[in-house]
Amino acid sequence: MSDRRRDALRAAHLYYVQSLTMEAIATELRVSRSSVSRLLAHARDSGLVRITLHDPEEAPATIAARVAQRFDITVHIVPVSQVTSDIERLRRVALASASTIGTLVESNQKVGLAWGSTLNAVSRALVPQSTTGTVFVQLNGSGNIGAEGLAYSSDMLRRFADAFDARVEQFPVPAFFDDPRTREAFWRERTTRRVLHLQARLDVAIFSVGSPTAEVPSHVYHGEYLDRNDYQSLMNDDVVGDIATVFYRADGSTNNITLNERGTGPDFRVLRRTPRRVCIVSGSAKITSLLGALAAGMVTDLIIDESSASALLRASE
Repeated sequence: MSDRRRDALRAAHLYYVQSLTMEAIATELRVSRSSVSRLLAHARDSGLVRITLHDPEEAPATIAARVAQRFDITVHIVPVSQVTSDIERLRRVALASASTIGTLVESNQKVGLAWGSTLNAVSRALVPQSTTGTVFVQLNGSGNIGAEGLAYSSDMLRRFADAFDARVEQFPVPAFFDDPRTREAFWRERTTRRVLHLQARLDVAIFSVGSPTAEVPSHVYHGEYLDRNDYQSLMNDDVVGDIATVFYRADGSTNNITLNERGTGPDFRVLRRTPRRVCIVSGSAKITSLLGALAAGMVTDLIIDESSASALLRASE
């Protein structure tokens, strides 16, 4: 541990645990009061200190309890005003999600990640913390005709890995094959089977739900992954959303959805084996998609903004 990190930890212990004033800490550490302020800021920014608020009378706590009871899941509510734009809402949900994920990811875990707009925002808000033997596994291919898909997912995965001193297992295949038979051939390759083997043995999976109607649209819907015929096919199959580019209906079913035959995301039956399945949702435009994911039994932990959680309760009545 570096001297600065050690001093920040000591200052944080004196301030948050022993309740000393900054003046008293400055005297004990023989530094200036401004130096103590910087040490405390470093302790917060580097993850040595995590601040949480608990008010059992607060509305978010009540909403969280109702959502948790209705869907039998663990719920984390992010307080956000109804008048907040979806872009600002996503920023705040990403910050809160980064903090929560920091409490879930541990050493020697296999953590599955589905790329997309939401997790990309989360990856930029992560607070570094060291783990050993942890690996982040890409859940679905990201290649597309625009050529930037692989770089998009690779950058996001790398930010997660750097934050946790972890390793990355990329899935170097397209998001969608042109022909289902091509996917079948790839799935027989040993290199592909190795990643599929990891996906089937995850400790934690982290994803959002895709929706083409959100103000901040899911990346798959605006990143040159789907053409006009694909959108028509989704409409014909009554699709309401996707998880890791696996599309589903309002009742959570995925069978006989044409585009899933060409997709590279994990079968829901495989993903449901993962003990912790963390879904991050920002914006009420994703409520229909979220209800479908809940109907499919895909969520064990939900991180969602306050107004969207209220909308979820209303929509499920």
